[in-house]
Amino acid sequence: MGEDTGNGISADARSAEELLSYAKKLVPMALVKAREVKGFLGRLKMIISKLEQITSFLSDLSSHPLFSRNALCKEQLQVLSKTLKEAIELADLCLKEKVEGKLKMQSDLDALSGKLDLNLRDIGFLIKTGVLGEVTLPLSSVGSSLESETTARCHLKELFARLQIGHLEAKHKAVDNLVEVMKEDEKSVLSLMGRSNVTALIQLLTANSPGIREKTASVICSLAESGSCECWLVSEGVLPPLIRLVESGSTVGREKATISLQRLSMTEETARAIVGHGGVPPLIEICQVGDSVSQAAAACTLKNISSVPDIRQILAEEGIIKVMINLLDCGILLGSKEYAAECLQNLTASNKNLRSVISEGGIRSLLVYLDGPLPQESPVAALRNLVGSVSTEVLMSLNFLPRLVHVLKSGSLGAQQAAASAICQVCSSSEMKKLVGEAGCITFLIRILEAKSNSAREVAAQSLSSLVTISHNCREVKKDDKSVPNLVQLLDPSPQNTAKKYAVSCLSSLSSSKKCKKLMISYGAIGYLKKLSEMEITGAKKLLERLEKGKLKNLFIRK
Repeated sequence: MGEDTGNGISADARSAEELLSYAKKLVPMALVKAREVKGFLGRLKMIISKLEQITSFLSDLSSHPLFSRNALCKEQLQVLSKTLKEAIELADLCLKEKVEGKLKMQSDLDALSGKLDLNLRDIGFLIKTGVLGEVTLPLSSVGSSLESETTARCHLKELFARLQIGHLEAKHKAVDNLVEVMKEDEKSVLSLMGRSNVTALIQLLTANSPGIREKTASVICSLAESGSCECWLVSEGVLPPLIRLVESGSTVGREKATISLQRLSMTEETARAIVGHGGVPPLIEICQVGDSVSQAAAACTLKNISSVPDIRQILAEEGIIKVMINLLDCGILLGSKEYAAECLQNLTASNKNLRSVISEGGIRSLLVYLDGPLPQESPVAALRNLVGSVSTEVLMSLNFLPRLVHVLKSGSLGAQQAAASAICQVCSSSEMKKLVGEAGCITFLIRILEAKSNSAREVAAQSLSSLVTISHNCREVKKDDKSVPNLVQLLDPSPQNTAKKYAVSCLSSLSSSKKCKKLMISYGAIGYLKKLSEMEITGAKKLLERLEKGKLKNLFIRK
């Protein structure tokens, strides 16, 4: 049963016009009573001020042509009428000196003042936002009466309004309904989502009720994943409550909060903000003890954060290196391992972190990772960053070269490029260059010279230019029918071709062979070298002279 409006009719059964008329009668009654009270003057003065404001708000409501057909308006008038009756009853108690206790009455008056604040705020919201212009059906029909696009939009606007008005229980119901509507038509919800709605949802992330926090986190997660509200979410302060949920929320709440941070951390500015709000320690903890989905999301978030160079040392000091290496070995999902490898690639780009990764067994874990089915580019890139700081004996004991050859043979172009770069890093001694050549890398490096990626061609040519300084390796390059043609193609003088200086170096080492010189000439090396000589590319002029001398000698022999 609804509250009786004074004439035997339940408030629920009254029309909006009748409720408005009833509220207008109650306001002066409450004011008269309140002004007669002699005690509690400070509190009563505030209450009287708020009662006086209600009169103008009710006038604004009555002047709106559609207020009587708006479900929210009727509900707010019911709530307001109840508050006004409570004000009259409290004033009566004060006047009749039936106060049970001064402290209790002070508390009751404070509660009444808070309710009046809420009433004023909610009615003001209805007036200012234009929600009154929407003709709505009862809340029970939401989700079942979406018979037309117009009706659906009206219900969604009402739902959004309910997120911002009323007490916590009402907002909880609104979030429940919003979750259900998003399951059916997320696109429509996102199309109507505004900054004020985002702000209201963020405020609910800090509600006292764990249930509403969890459901709100689900909605926030959908908004973050949609990519349409990222700026609003961050600017309206979503990061601190999300981080608190990661720290101490329920299982579902932590999962949704972590996924939201994963999506939002893709921008450098937000990544920095997550660190600034203390987000790294709880994310690291999730990587260690979280369920599979949360663990993967946390690892990805930390990977995103580690892409910001000046933050990497902060991450290292928080203990991220050991955690990421452990994920490489024991990650629940394959995705967790992949994100860990990418994170270590970023972290090892800083020389300060190399020793820690090596001492924690990072090289072994990265090499074992290469034996699995996951993308190889990031772990090989991390190894490339590390191998220059490790002795040949250690690398050979870990079966480093055979794994590198496997990547060169069957990895993606990015992984092959990283492997070729790793070869450059390890070829610091004649002994290592010989071991690399004997491992079978040369043939695959020559094939990479044909890649479409300029950077891949460059690093392959650089590796070969280092390897051919050893006679055994030079012979292996000469034996390959594709070596000279591929290298000559890299003499192209265009600015985009950054491999030309390494191609000159390689061809110079091969030019001691008459067969190779003939091949160079037949594939047009002289024309290229003339242009490179003019550009003063190191070694180009000397190689040109050698080829032209050989060409002239062959001419005399033929004559």
